[in-house]
Amino acid sequence: MKKISVFLLSVFMSFAMIAHAQEDKSTGQKIKDGAKKTGKAIGKGAKKAGQKTAELASKGASKVVDKTYEGKTAPNGRTVYINDEAKYYWIDKKGKRHYVTEDQLIDKNSQ
Repeated sequence: MKKISVFLLSVFMSFAMIAHAQEDKSTGQKIKDGAKKTGKAIGKGAKKAGQKTAELASKGASKVVDKTYEGKTAPNGRTVYINDEAKYYWIDKKGKRHYVTEDQLIDKNSQ
């Protein structure tokens, strides 16, 4: 009887160890998951840096080429530029131009 109980106990322990071993991730899988997270973080940072670069480049080019409307701002408080075709626009955080009509502009003093 003692031999059977020891045998059953050892079988039970081996099943428990096998089940526990399958729950843990292997070192290779942990490295793969860490690399994936790091890659996503680097991608987000690169995208943000690229958008900021585009914004600054667009604003710099607009200040050199186009006129700045001194007395008015865009509805969101941004600087308004006037191009050669007398169209008003402002530049967003991604460097894109958003054209507005003169009626949509707000006086700087009224803010």
